Amino acid sequence: MKMKTALTIAGSDCSGGAGIQADLKTMTMNGVYAMSAITALTAQNTTGVRGVQEATPEFLAQQIDAVFEDIRPDAVKIGMVSSSELIQAIADRLKYHKAENIVVDTVMVATSGARLISEDAIDTLKEYLIPLATVVTPNIPEAEVLAAMSIRDEENMVEAAKKIGDTYHCAVLLKGGHSINDANDLLYQDGTYRWFKGKRINNPNTHGTGCTLSSAIASNLAKGYDLGASVQRAKEYISLALADMLDLGQGSGPMNHAFDLTGKFSK
Repeated sequence: MKMKTALTIAGSDCSGGAGIQADLKTMTMNGVYAMSAITALTAQNTTGVRGVQEATPEFLAQQIDAVFEDIRPDAVKIGMVSSSELIQAIADRLKYHKAENIVVDTVMVATSGARLISEDAIDTLKEYLIPLATVVTPNIPEAEVLAAMSIRDEENMVEAAKKIGDTYHCAVLLKGGHSINDANDLLYQDGTYRWFKGKRINNPNTHGTGCTLSSAIASNLAKGYDLGASVQRAKEYISLALADMLDLGQGSGPMNHAFDLTGKFSK
């Protein structure tokens, strides 16, 4: 039996709600074979990040090579990468292997508010990694950094998405926020705009939402859906995962990635 495959390159979340763990759960539930290359170990839970232990660039490159040389991924999702050296290693190996369907989740700040990327790494991200992306998925604060402008309303979102997309020659899914709209996201692709309307779910447990959305998009791209359909399916998945109202932890807890898991082995 053949199966579509996806690789996540991101940091590990020991509490299971974000990062590699969220990505693997999401990819599995979205019908692809999930693989991982770990950029860093984090000591974190729903209340915050306590520590980060980075992989070396050489070992990260070995992980990526090991995956591509044996089970080639149909899509790649990139999440937390905290240093310039790691970003360069990722870009080098993805170019070497001619990777396709690359989703870059420009992770800069955790849901808890902790900063996850160094200042110099942002410039490296812009220079080496974002230009390789099929689509980038910034939230409002991240888009403000990438577009070098303030975003206060939906008109600003349109302007920023165009600026990012035209600068880096990739599609942009700019995620809306409660301060601007009711979870409506904007996709800018090839000079065209498309709004994806979302109903805000009254659930304070949003740990890992960005990781989950980008992984679901990558999974659907791997299965052959176009970008618009991949985004739509990903938003439906994350909405239902949030609506399941899982409640774990003392802070902003995780969603239930496995809300649709049925069968005797889940009992």
